[in-house]
Amino acid sequence: MSLKFRLTIINFLQFFIWGAYLTSIGGYMYATLHFKGEEIGAIFLTLGIASVFMPPILGIISDRWVNAERLLGITHIIGAAALYYASTIDTPSRMFWAMLLVCATYMPTISLNNTVSYHILKNNGLEPQKYFPPIRVWGTIGFIAAMWLTDLFHWTLTATQLVFAAVSALVTGLYCFTLPPCKPDNKGAQTLAQAFGIEALKLFKIPKMAIFFIFSLFLGAALQITNQWGVPFIDHFKFDPAFANTAGVKYPNILISISQISETVFIVTIPFFLRKYGIKTVMLMSMFAWFLRFGLFGIGDPGGGLFFLILSMIVYGMAFDFFNISGSLFIEREAPAMIRGSAQGLFMMMTNGIGAMIGSFGSGWLIQHYTEDNGTNWKAVWFIFAAYAFIIGIIFMLVFRYRHTPDSIQQPAVH
Repeated sequence: MSLKFRLTIINFLQFFIWGAYLTSIGGYMYATLHFKGEEIGAIFLTLGIASVFMPPILGIISDRWVNAERLLGITHIIGAAALYYASTIDTPSRMFWAMLLVCATYMPTISLNNTVSYHILKNNGLEPQKYFPPIRVWGTIGFIAAMWLTDLFHWTLTATQLVFAAVSALVTGLYCFTLPPCKPDNKGAQTLAQAFGIEALKLFKIPKMAIFFIFSLFLGAALQITNQWGVPFIDHFKFDPAFANTAGVKYPNILISISQISETVFIVTIPFFLRKYGIKTVMLMSMFAWFLRFGLFGIGDPGGGLFFLILSMIVYGMAFDFFNISGSLFIEREAPAMIRGSAQGLFMMMTNGIGAMIGSFGSGWLIQHYTEDNGTNWKAVWFIFAAYAFIIGIIFMLVFRYRHTPDSIQQPAVH
């Protein structure tokens, strides 16, 4: 078995676990367990909490003490137990702590998986920037495959999705122990201050960097909203006889998976857009794509409005990837070399940590506010999210100053 194929398998499995439940667990809690919007928002808050603390901590452990592939395997096995435990829970308070453990074990494996892949490629004379992107694309394919299986077996509104994810995590954890050793290298070990991006706080003294990080937080609040609420939104149409038997209602995960398929397409277009239009314009495209993502959800339905839902899924690739990758490239170019790693850590904390927490809690509160005995006013919810993204884009366009220099734009690596 070739080295690249072995890495393709681990990347496929890595995101297969997440795809088994991430986009459908919100629907399970909302429609089956009957949790309130605020309670579901609080539970999704665990993803942001875990993203702030766990990746830096496990990154330091792999840098200093434990082989990265072993740590990856151990963490996945613990995560399998956490996922199975979560499948047995039916109260919001216990589910919060169970999902905090699930996220605390899963979120650091994303960066650990990258570390293992980079380490193995470099040790075998293969340049990660060239060979990793086509390997990493199989992670997105794994995510989509798990979503489809969860949908085709009608597990989207049942606890079986968590059992399915648990089995997948156990298989992944065991497979990790078959990978080539990735021994710690203390020469590159980070301190806690570096890992958490604390040293990069000095960048807030530079106006353009301060503006960038502040808007990273604001946009981070939008990143997981449709993953969190997409299935509950589509599921509510089953109570309307006009939509109850439509394919979109029967297979919501397959419909939503178009978003991940879109990611694989837009990733390869990023170098062109960066060279042609520059980082500021690409980030603006992302912000206005979020406006369309939410707005099209507001006017779409699984019947005659299916076209609008599909279009919303398509623009998701631009919304999600254009900001994350171009933002990472902006930091790579603008942050001083000595704190570049810390700056990337701060970017991750602002978007997937603090920003995601704000988005999870805020969206839960908003949906609870627009929910009455006869259901949730989803149109109002999505239009408010769309207005939020539109306002962020307009303000960013006015206050962020950055000159485009086409010759200096290089193809970014996919993370």
